[in-house]
Amino acid sequence: MYEFNKYVGLDTHKDTIAVAVSDARGGISRYYGEIANTPEAISKLAKKLSPEGEALSFCYEAGPCGYGIYRQISKMGHYCTVVAPSLIPSRPGDRVKTDRRDSESLARLHRAGELTAVWVPDQEQEAIRDLTRAREDMKAMERQARQRLNAFLLSHGKTYDSGKSKWTQAHFRWLERVKFEVPVQQIVFEEYVGAIKQAQQRVSGLEDEMLKVMEGWSLAPVVEALMALRGIKLITAMTVMAELGDITRFDSPSQLMAYLGLVPSEYSSGKSKRRGGITKTGNGHVRRVLTESAWCYRFQARRTAHLQRRAEKTSEEVQAIAWKAQKRLCGRYQHLLGRGKLKVQFCTAIARELTGFIWAIACEVMGRQMVSAR
Repeated sequence: MYEFNKYVGLDTHKDTIAVAVSDARGGISRYYGEIANTPEAISKLAKKLSPEGEALSFCYEAGPCGYGIYRQISKMGHYCTVVAPSLIPSRPGDRVKTDRRDSESLARLHRAGELTAVWVPDQEQEAIRDLTRAREDMKAMERQARQRLNAFLLSHGKTYDSGKSKWTQAHFRWLERVKFEVPVQQIVFEEYVGAIKQAQQRVSGLEDEMLKVMEGWSLAPVVEALMALRGIKLITAMTVMAELGDITRFDSPSQLMAYLGLVPSEYSSGKSKRRGGITKTGNGHVRRVLTESAWCYRFQARRTAHLQRRAEKTSEEVQAIAWKAQKRLCGRYQHLLGRGKLKVQFCTAIARELTGFIWAIACEVMGRQMVSAR
C-alpha cells in the first residue's frame, strides 16, 4: 500500500496544465495554479510540491497528450495514474465546468480512490500500436477514395458489369479503358484512380513494416498463437495484441469482454429489468476487428489447409483451444441463425465468445513463457 503526502490533479491541455492539490490528511482540494505543459515546468512543479523528496501521487485524464507526463513523473520517483475519462464520477446537478474545477475534482477523487486507471503501454508497445492504427487509418483513406470514384462513375453512367468483384486486377484493367468526352472529366477520373493506388501503396508499405517488427516483438509468440484461430490472421492478431498488451492482466474472460464493450447494457430498478445493445465502451479498434472475424464462423467447422499450416506453428494446447473455438462458434452461429436473429446481432455475440478463446490462448502462451523464464 502506497502512502503519499499529497495527491495532485492535473487537467492537461496542449499548452497548459491546471494543477490542484489535496493533502493526505484531508480537507478540501486547493487550486495550485496553471503551469506550462512542458517537461521543465512539470519538473519544477514536483520539486515545489515535494521540497524534501516526499512521495507524491499525480493523476490526469487519458487524452491526446499521450503518456509523456506519466513517464516523466514516474522517472522522477513519484506515482502517477492515467485516468479513464468516461469513468470519472460526476455530480448530476453540477453544470459549471472549468479547468480549475476539473483539476480540483481530480485531486479530490484521486485521494478518495474513486478514479479508474487505464493501462499504460511501454514505449515498444505504444510504437507498435501507432503502427497498427496508422495502417487502419490508411485503409480508411483507401476506402474513402474508392467510394468517391464509385460515386463519380455512377453519376456519369459508367458501371462495372462483368459480374466479378471490384478492385481486382480485372477491375483495374477495365478502369484503364474508361474514357470521358470532356478532357477535364478525364483528368478528374485519373486523379481519383491515382488516389486509390497511392492509398494502396501506403497500406502495403505499413503491412510490410508490421511483418518486420514482428521479429523482435516480445508479444510475437502470442500473435502467432492467435493466428491458429479461424478468422484471425496477422493484421487482426497484431491489432489485438498492440491494443491490449498483456491480456493476463484481466482476471477472467468476462472482464476482457466488458473492457471491449461487447457485453449488453442494462438498466434495472426494482422489479424492472431492461437490457439493451452492447455498451461499446473501451477499445473500439479491437471490437471492430473481432466483429469482422466473427463473420468467418458462418461456415461449417473445418480444418482448412491454410488454417492448419498456421496452427502447426503453435503448441498442441493452443491447437486444441482453437479447434474447440471453431466447433463452438460455428455451431453457435447456426443456432442463432435458426432462431431468426439479425446477423449483426449474433455476429456480435460470436465476437464476444471469440474474446474468451483469445484470452485463453494468451494466458496459455504467456503462462508457458513465464515458466520457461524461471
